[in-house]
Amino acid sequence: MFRGSRSALALALIVLALFPICAQAAPTNGQAVAVVVKAGRSRLNFNAGWRFKLGDSGGAEKPAFDDRSWEPVGLPHSFSMPYFRAAAFYTGDGWYRKAFVLSAAPKGRLSLEFEGAFQDAHVYVNGVDVAHHRGGYTGFAVDITKAVRPGGNVVAVKVNNDWDPTLAPRAGEHVFSGGLYRDVWLVGADDIHVPWMGTRVTTPELSTESGKVAVETEVRNSGVRPATVTVETQILDDRGRAVTVLRDRELRVAPGETVVARQISGPISKPRLWTPDTPVLYKTVTRLRVNGRERDRFETEFGFRWFEWTADRGFFLNGKHHYFRGANVHQDQAGWGDAVTNRAIERDIRMVKEAGFDFIRGSHYPHDPHFAEMTDRLGMLFLSEAPFWGTASFHNPWGASAYPTDPAQRAAFDASVRRQFAEMVRINRNHPSIVAWGLDNEVFFTADGTLPEVKRLLKELVALSHELDPTRPAAVDGAQRGGIDKLGDIAGYNGDGAQLFPNPGVPNFVAEYGSTMVDRPGDYTPGWGDMPRTPGADPGKELSWRLAWRSGEVLWAGFDHGSIAGKQFGGMGMIDYFRLPKRQWYWYRNSYAHVLPPEWPKNGTPAGLQIRTSAPTIARADGTDDVQVVVSVVDAKGERLSNSPPVRLAIESGPGEFPTGRVIDFAPDSDITIRDGEAAIAMRSWQAGATRLRATSPGLEDAVFEVVTLAGPRFEAGRTPLAPDRPYVPFDAGPSVAAGDTVFGLNNPTDASSSDPDHSSRLVNDGDPTTCWAPGAGDNAISVTIDTERLLETHALKLRFPQGAAYGFLAEVRDRQGQWRVVAEQAQGQDFRQDRIVKTSAIEGRQVRIRPLAPAGAIAGLCELSVAGKLRDN
Repeated sequence: MFRGSRSALALALIVLALFPICAQAAPTNGQAVAVVVKAGRSRLNFNAGWRFKLGDSGGAEKPAFDDRSWEPVGLPHSFSMPYFRAAAFYTGDGWYRKAFVLSAAPKGRLSLEFEGAFQDAHVYVNGVDVAHHRGGYTGFAVDITKAVRPGGNVVAVKVNNDWDPTLAPRAGEHVFSGGLYRDVWLVGADDIHVPWMGTRVTTPELSTESGKVAVETEVRNSGVRPATVTVETQILDDRGRAVTVLRDRELRVAPGETVVARQISGPISKPRLWTPDTPVLYKTVTRLRVNGRERDRFETEFGFRWFEWTADRGFFLNGKHHYFRGANVHQDQAGWGDAVTNRAIERDIRMVKEAGFDFIRGSHYPHDPHFAEMTDRLGMLFLSEAPFWGTASFHNPWGASAYPTDPAQRAAFDASVRRQFAEMVRINRNHPSIVAWGLDNEVFFTADGTLPEVKRLLKELVALSHELDPTRPAAVDGAQRGGIDKLGDIAGYNGDGAQLFPNPGVPNFVAEYGSTMVDRPGDYTPGWGDMPRTPGADPGKELSWRLAWRSGEVLWAGFDHGSIAGKQFGGMGMIDYFRLPKRQWYWYRNSYAHVLPPEWPKNGTPAGLQIRTSAPTIARADGTDDVQVVVSVVDAKGERLSNSPPVRLAIESGPGEFPTGRVIDFAPDSDITIRDGEAAIAMRSWQAGATRLRATSPGLEDAVFEVVTLAGPRFEAGRTPLAPDRPYVPFDAGPSVAAGDTVFGLNNPTDASSSDPDHSSRLVNDGDPTTCWAPGAGDNAISVTIDTERLLETHALKLRFPQGAAYGFLAEVRDRQGQWRVVAEQAQGQDFRQDRIVKTSAIEGRQVRIRPLAPAGAIAGLCELSVAGKLRDN
């Protein structure tokens, strides 16, 4: 139980008085930008005015390097832009450079905060190597005080996304594009300051009647003299009213030292509790003073809530039983790939909540820090997951063993997993929405002989989690194979784990169910997957699997995503990659939120187009905000149709850009698709002003729409440089890493017509030739099925029978249309070998079913089954 170059387009930044910067600035026509300042902490958005070059560029860290031929970009940015779910992606180096000007040397500290760089980043300022960070999903801060100088400065960042056997994740069914794909901030502070993410807020002794606030504040002295620092922390409620003040603490802090101040309040009467329905947030305001003068002011949002995970009664929030209903969410979106804005993150969370869900699993890596900010504010329980990840074999290097096979690589890999987990906790520890730390996903997909090392590392991560944050449990996710489900505080079972682990004796939830592989619009069904097969459930009664011992269930998946397994495998979302709902989403919204679905569009006679946007304006021209633009095909009455002709969406005037530049073309047979009469893409802007959009299609009436960007440098027609064209060309990875077929099936989900209690269907692909699946008594139509979880063209089967005997069999593949098609068969007496490799017809599908035919006197069942073939995308 737990309670718990300088060039015409480069930015020149003129700091009139350095600390702190209090206004955001962005480049405009290459002109220097004045920034108004006043005393105190500062945080300046640093996303605008970068230059980028894909590939290696020797000497690019040097200030005098000529980058005028490089592409002007803003952040967030990805190597793969524009990206539309191709399985292959560029790997290697990419360089970013940005120029800025300081009017004087810093008197305090100046740092850069990177929210994410995938995945190996070297940071240089004026040619000085100031930082090296390994890990693509966690942020880091870089002190640049000693490297900057009055006048011109250049920051250069070399990012590399090559697969690294010593860096987590070694494997995963996502894509791993490089880039500075999250926000960057320029932060000013006094020598006496709270460092990056330097507070920890908890709420001990909490009940509905009262609670306390405990605050740990790191105080750093970056100056040259010791200081006596007074720490005062004020607690504000959600309306900004003072609730209490934590008593002053005096600390003696030596130069170069960081000291932790610990404060705790008295009882606070009837605090407003955070729940998904009432996401109430409080705030701590911590002030550091030396000799009565304020040197720093640091704010931290938090919430009052407590929870319990139990093995027999499920999950409780604030003392009330709460069976959560969730969705898995990857971070990437159409065109922009992983490089999405904060507003796009917010839209994703809102869509999941709008459908009536109350839980998100951050699959399968730490998400942008804004993600947890929005789950706090919008009211969504959140499981933040570390990037320790396994997957079935691929030729792509990210299909490697979850754990290194080379002992020489293991210490470095272990360190990378622990470091990224610790960074995830530090960044996210104050968010009330987070109710567990996820340690992994399906790390049983590891090479023979390495599973004991996987288990050891998981145990170490559990201990590290308890050390870093005793208030939250550690979840082993994707725990349906390998005997890893009881190593942590919570077990999260994916796929057939829903039926394989009834009442497992540990707090548990279904971490993935569904996996409905379909393009929009899809069917109006929930896609329950293995949930109805939960032992103890009534297969004919929906939701009867929500038994007392189960805490909740999480749909795979919330959104379509990019995948090394191809578009089909990445197409299991209830919402598509362009962020348009499939009918499955409407089913959930009706069932959970009681909102009736709309009338489905039908084929008709198209007459024109319509444009709508997610918001009428873009608030800030700084890479944190954007709008989703949706184009619909309509008839003469303005009613939506399902007809899907080619459509062009163009920025006719004003600022703004799509991932492809100022024009994007949609077509039904393209990766940039229009389906069911609608197409969509996100648009961002780097200047203030009105953007005029025009959607066109041959023979149809145009649609025109205007979006206004509010804050930022003014767009000046004829003077402001326009976004360059970035035509979409799917990345060509060249020939496969290895010739021939790939073998699939090890530890994938299984199902059977029946199973003997001691011979589960999961034994048919556990990699152990001495264990076998056997049918239950009285089963006269026995079969066993493997779901390879990816679209394959089958070429051969490898089978091991319980003994050498005259077994026959019938092998079938479930094709794209859902029909079972025979791909191979052997009659009884045709072959007497125990181990067989049998060629099959080349049929595309993901599920393979074997109907074994045991001769008289032979043991019924099958010991091992694997599938050889090739991945298929479309």
